[in-house]
Amino acid sequence: MKRREFLGLVGGGIAWPAVGRAQQQTVPLIGFLSSRSPEDSKPHLAGFLRGLEAFGYIDGKTARIEYRWAYGQYDQLRKLAAELAALNPTVIAAAGGAPSARAAKSVTPSIPITFVAGDSVSEGVVASLNQPGGNITGVDLMSGELTGKRLGLLSQLLPVGGVIGFLTNTKGVQSSLRAEDFRLAAAGIGRDPLIVGASTETEIADVFSSLTQKRVAGLVVENDPFFDSQRERLIQLTAQHSIPAIYHIREFPVGGGLMSYGANLADAYNQMGVQVGRILKGASITDLPVIRPTRFELALNLTTAKKLGLTIPPTVLAIVDELID
Repeated sequence: MKRREFLGLVGGGIAWPAVGRAQQQTVPLIGFLSSRSPEDSKPHLAGFLRGLEAFGYIDGKTARIEYRWAYGQYDQLRKLAAELAALNPTVIAAAGGAPSARAAKSVTPSIPITFVAGDSVSEGVVASLNQPGGNITGVDLMSGELTGKRLGLLSQLLPVGGVIGFLTNTKGVQSSLRAEDFRLAAAGIGRDPLIVGASTETEIADVFSSLTQKRVAGLVVENDPFFDSQRERLIQLTAQHSIPAIYHIREFPVGGGLMSYGANLADAYNQMGVQVGRILKGASITDLPVIRPTRFELALNLTTAKKLGLTIPPTVLAIVDELID
């Protein structure tokens, strides 16, 4: 081997690790903070990853995602958000509602944050949808507007009159807002509202004893990550006490609950993934308005309806997106 060729190989050998390090350094780090659990979030996380992949970012290959899960414990969110901020990610995705978004916002004024939240303006996450301000934007699920819609849909399956309950997470910042939304909606259709609250498993059991004593005709469950983490328990208790209930995501009727109405969460998380992808491609967070879902879905479990002795009116059957039997 000629001396020139040998030196070229040696030089190339020295340069290769440096190139490898440079490539590793260019892989963006994404922080993912959720108030929920990974088990509850599987279909929604898949939507988020699809949104990223549309921009060429694949976890473990062209990007790296660092996850933190609060398992419904809101008081852990700020600590988890601080852990992510300390890693200096390119962007933080705050999933599972306004509590995650607020926690992320409280620990960094500079790292871009995207979120999926119920009512981002009324819950104090952003100043407005068109101009969210600061270092944050995301997807707004319109929870306040949909509370009344859920009440109206459930009422069509129930006898005229009678009390309908609203189950809220008393530790949630949005609790009083959603309760007021429910009261107004109930007044609009001539229903007597009963607001009940729970933030622990024990309190949930106590609530259902109270609902039975009050002889409620039905129950609307608040869109809240804590109740998502208690899905099986809620389905069991509504069946045990024969209370027709409506929820916000299809996982409830799929698991045996009566019905659900809300934004397609997989699609909403996909939209958040798209926002993250745009930021990673160089978009400024200040140029990205908060967006709203494009797909809403009504799911109904026919088997559960039969067990509860309910007749589904044609007006509801005509708009059902998914019948589960």
